[in-house]
Amino acid sequence: MARIARTSLPDGLFHVASRGVCGTAIYVNDHDRRDFLGLLRRCAKTYGWTCHAYCLMTTHYHLVLGTRRAQLSRGLHWLNWRYASDFNARYHRYGHLFGNRFSARPIEDETYLFDACAYVILNPVKARLCERPEQWPWSFSRYGLEPA
Repeated sequence: MARIARTSLPDGLFHVASRGVCGTAIYVNDHDRRDFLGLLRRCAKTYGWTCHAYCLMTTHYHLVLGTRRAQLSRGLHWLNWRYASDFNARYHRYGHLFGNRFSARPIEDETYLFDACAYVILNPVKARLCERPEQWPWSFSRYGLEPA
């Protein structure tokens, strides 16, 4: 089955994820995470995104994004390319940092928006990296979600 062209996705909200190639760590330390978040802010401004939630894990990231235009693919391409370029230069590496294309699932209603944001910020809890979402410094949700 053919994949949907990213440029044909409608405007709206999306749960986005991207992983390191073959389970590779995409963040080695807090400097890497701060670099990524700075690029994410820049990308959101450039491409007109609203970031509703994010979580940076060691081998992948999750974002819940709103877009005014069909700029999701261009923006994520730039974000992953720019971050990988910086990462490779910093660690004297070359080649791909991210595996396959990013995944992007449209969020069609408020219930799914809440569920997607909860999933994103609970990621480190489920991975047993912390007991509560607010203990993980590399996640955020503008909805202040608490686990049930």
